[in-house]
Amino acid sequence: MTGTTLTMNVLYLQCAMGASGNMLTAALASLLPDPASFARDINSLGIPRVCASLERGSSRGMAGWRARIEIDGREEDAQPRSHGSAHGHSHARFDEILGFIRSLPVSDKVRANACSIYRRIAEAEAQAHGCAPGEVHFHEVGTADAVCDVVSVCLLMERLNPGRVVCSPVCVGSGLTYTAHGFLPVPAPATASLLHGVPSYGSDFPGELCTPTGAALISHISNAFGPMPEMTLLKEGCGLGSREFPQPNCLRALLGTAPGGDSETGSCDSVCELSANIDDMTAEDIALARDLLIDNGALDAWVIPLAMKKGRPGSMLCALCAPPEAAQIRQVFFKHTSTLGVRSRILQRAVLDRSIETVSTALGPVRVKTARGWGTEKTKPEFDDIERLVRKSGLSAAEVRALVSRGKKG
Repeated sequence: MTGTTLTMNVLYLQCAMGASGNMLTAALASLLPDPASFARDINSLGIPRVCASLERGSSRGMAGWRARIEIDGREEDAQPRSHGSAHGHSHARFDEILGFIRSLPVSDKVRANACSIYRRIAEAEAQAHGCAPGEVHFHEVGTADAVCDVVSVCLLMERLNPGRVVCSPVCVGSGLTYTAHGFLPVPAPATASLLHGVPSYGSDFPGELCTPTGAALISHISNAFGPMPEMTLLKEGCGLGSREFPQPNCLRALLGTAPGGDSETGSCDSVCELSANIDDMTAEDIALARDLLIDNGALDAWVIPLAMKKGRPGSMLCALCAPPEAAQIRQVFFKHTSTLGVRSRILQRAVLDRSIETVSTALGPVRVKTARGWGTEKTKPEFDDIERLVRKSGLSAAEVRALVSRGKKG
């Protein structure tokens, strides 16, 4: 019996002019039905000192969208280029930045991805400056626009929800770039660290084309690197840079569909499961360790109650992650729990093709997640949106869900 062919959404990022946070934000936002409205969503998050906007523009005849970020009323690119520093004033500490990201009114998935990306930036800056990540102090201006870029891209990836992301080799530019520490060679040390494992190359003309934030975002969201894969193209987005070069200064995002399994075999990938048995930690400390696993890139983490030797109560702390992230997740186990050993195994996982659509109701929009494949289809409203409308209207969750089922997709 032959199953019905299913498809998954594939996102291809073309980085012939490098990558920066604002270019990637604009490229992904231009895949939305109303790109300009995304800036309003970002501004509603309450990131201090930041005002974001998305505007149409062009570069060397290439039309696209340009993301602008004003810090205290001045545009981002009018500010000095900033990197992390080990000392000085008007700085934000790494733990303060993570605390702020965790306080934002976004989903747990967006918080976890944003924290993981910023942690990699801190580690790269620490390596560049010869200090520990916790000692890195980020310049406040650089922090404001970088947090905005990181959170924006994580939100956009959640909304677009591609099944696979492929990125071209990344052009880093050439020559020198001016930073708060003076002139540094391109790619800057932090950028080079963040591009480990990412195909990259230089340009024939001078300038920094790939920033640390852009490198961290590209390396985090991409599943593979290489030429554009075979896919049926659905939509093209273009994010413009602020400077002019001999060729169009843009990052392109191409969204399409490709075969993603069938109703009988489904789509499979590999994941790493890590676990440890613990009988000498409080429940509060174990819960904190579970949250930190998520913050550091785990796809999921959970706790299973156990009956240990001599009848002692204990817990099994478990985490699921992509195989390349296993070393980082294992380090979290050792740092934040009392365990002396961590088990790991590679598992094959069957997954459904997932997408998110917005449903209009009398109370406001609600995001609805749809999963298809393996001969089934499932839909579920996002609970954060249900909770928001319950608090707004005074209706029960069941009544709000009934409104969603009668709503109109938009």
